[in-house]
Amino acid sequence: MKLRSLVLALLVAAGASVAARAQGALYVSPIAVRVSNSTNDTSTYSFLGSGTTSRMFYGVQFGGFYDLPHDYQPKSIELGIDMRDAVLHGNNALLNSFLVGPRIAFAPFTRPIHLYVEPIVGAGSTRAPETSIKITKVQYGVYAGADWEFSKHVTWRVVEVGYSSLDTAGAGTIGLTASIPSSTLINFSSGLTFRLP
Repeated sequence: MKLRSLVLALLVAAGASVAARAQGALYVSPIAVRVSNSTNDTSTYSFLGSGTTSRMFYGVQFGGFYDLPHDYQPKSIELGIDMRDAVLHGNNALLNSFLVGPRIAFAPFTRPIHLYVEPIVGAGSTRAPETSIKITKVQYGVYAGADWEFSKHVTWRVVEVGYSSLDTAGAGTIGLTASIPSSTLINFSSGLTFRLP
């Protein structure tokens, strides 16, 4: 967690130091994630709970992005990097995702609407409801969304949808049985983005 805080602080500092040429932003939003698996894990280590292959998780995500200066990219798009952390709960289980990826934003219509897409990779940590064992595995996927620019410094993230894959806690990841297929995570969120001056 300390590394995440340090990296986020460096991202904010870098965005503030070159704000005249590039722009960074911070955001926070509620998030809902549907986690599903094609195989039912009946063990006490089951992340989704024994007898189910899908469950909803709810929580909050926060993060930031930094857009490269326009000197280094086409005027019609914004290229940058995004970093986020999400903490979610469901059925007394825990899901924590720390993700990083390139951010590609563009305005196909007249402003204030911006669309973006982000291929992401990072670490997903899960803890099943019946145990205290936390498993951390590689998480990867893609996010896409639409932002509505209220002003130069405040943007409403109208909707963001994401798709990712993660080996969640269970008998397979703890090593008790044969491997269980990776879980599919589909997320939905909306919130505010605060651009740095």
